[in-house]
Amino acid sequence: MTNRAIDHDADPWAEARVMLDMPGGMLNIAYEAVDRHVIHGRGNETAMLWLGKSGDRQDLSYADIARQSSRFANVLATHGLASGDSVFVLLGRVPELYIAALGTLKAGMVFTPLFSAFGPGPIRTRMEIGAAKVLVTTPELYKRKIAAWRDEISTLKLVLVTGEDATEGCVALGPAMEAASPDFDTVPTRPEDPALIHFTSGTTGRPKGAVHVHEAVLYHAFSGRHALDLTPGTTYWCTADPGWVTGTSYGIIAPLVQRVKMIVDEAEFDLNRWYGTIEREKVEVWYSAPTAIRMMMRAGSDVAKPYNFSSLRFLASVGEPLNPEAVVWSEKVFGKPFHDNWWQTETGGIMIANLPGMTVKPGAMGRPMPGIKAGIVKREDGTLKELGTGEIGELALRPGWPSMMRDYLNEQARYDKCFVDGWYLSGDLATRDQDGYFWFVGRADDLIKTSGHLVGPFEVESVLIEHPAVAEAGVIGLPDKTAGEIVKAYVTLNPGFTASAALEQDLRGHARKRLGPAVSPRAVVFRENLPKTRSGKIMRRLLKARELGLPEGDISTLETDEK
Repeated sequence: MTNRAIDHDADPWAEARVMLDMPGGMLNIAYEAVDRHVIHGRGNETAMLWLGKSGDRQDLSYADIARQSSRFANVLATHGLASGDSVFVLLGRVPELYIAALGTLKAGMVFTPLFSAFGPGPIRTRMEIGAAKVLVTTPELYKRKIAAWRDEISTLKLVLVTGEDATEGCVALGPAMEAASPDFDTVPTRPEDPALIHFTSGTTGRPKGAVHVHEAVLYHAFSGRHALDLTPGTTYWCTADPGWVTGTSYGIIAPLVQRVKMIVDEAEFDLNRWYGTIEREKVEVWYSAPTAIRMMMRAGSDVAKPYNFSSLRFLASVGEPLNPEAVVWSEKVFGKPFHDNWWQTETGGIMIANLPGMTVKPGAMGRPMPGIKAGIVKREDGTLKELGTGEIGELALRPGWPSMMRDYLNEQARYDKCFVDGWYLSGDLATRDQDGYFWFVGRADDLIKTSGHLVGPFEVESVLIEHPAVAEAGVIGLPDKTAGEIVKAYVTLNPGFTASAALEQDLRGHARKRLGPAVSPRAVVFRENLPKTRSGKIMRRLLKARELGLPEGDISTLETDEK
């Protein structure tokens, strides 16, 4: 699709409003994602191709998903659940997860996904905060992670386990779905009715439950078309787990609203499996994460040579900033660059992007989406001042887009702090260039002040990754009596390289040459892995906390670690 010019001053989501057609002024995400297509005669089109980790394949049409999600909604109704109740889903990337998500929304209830890799503590905390009424999980996960404390969650009324056999105290989903009717009248929810809760971790305290409403579907539809080039019939693969907001916003809602064919792979990252899937299924639009891209780079371009990537027309990346080297590498290997974009759990959708047809500046987040007003601000004399070109400040957005969070569950004061002087404050530091592109600097609490210089860790990390030995890098600042802070780097190495004093010296020399002595790392530490969240973000605050013996905060989303 050629990117169309859009009038920023007009209603930027007008085309989405025209596309979505639930009657009576109501708006329900599941209706717009599934039922609408069936009503308009598109029910036989493939909605999801599911690839099991053992080699199974399952094609689900829009009509299949409409029927199955209606059955799930009827199961909830049979057990006395009502509109507004909270349904938590603890599953991997299996069809039941997608059916449960859409069935929950169809029933007017609130869907909350959980990472299946969470331990019992993080699961329980989120279910307590979210006043969970229903949990959908597997018998194995229930026994290992839930059963011991299930009765202590006073709000929990129903546990559904996948498969045909009921675990004690639970209801088997298979027979319950079979007995349920495939017909269900979607609850006519209003645009501001809660639909989704996504939990996001903070540096301290409990995780925050960001509440999103059914009106978010307007922005999912709009941004799916313009930021990801999704059009009806597109074969699309979002590699994100639905336990992460990307896996829901752009792994379920946006693609289904746009009537695409989604690829869903149950298995975790495997390079040859991924390359083979792109070639075999003729993937056209691919949305992945910097961590996966760096793993591909680490394996080398020779691994990609046997595969045909000619079906790909658009590649996008999200999760953390994409290093410039990765953009250049992907253009060489796939014939197209990965297009970075920026957004947060709180924004619910892509805010800044390298749109299709835009010139990609390696390392830049892109420009604000149509209808999104972004600025770089800093606090001055008690108010916020918008900064000019090239100045570093906090990335802020003017509130009002449809997918903006409406609340943090039970934490009004925490929510209110996000909005100051008519801006939503992201907590990310960035700068804007003369062409209107935004460049990530770091989280506000990651910024390093050394010898009078402000150093963004991302800039140092990107330079280190340019070195052929380095696969990934994490950079922090540590207190220093003379300089204020000094820069310290942690790196993982590419195959064929071995940690040594000589290599450490070479890396520091490489960084010094590119960045200057004031900004380059004083020390480089080699690690087998860096602590990362399941969405691929390197947890710099965790590196710093361990260096300084500080509290580690919420680490429930931690995926890989090497202390």
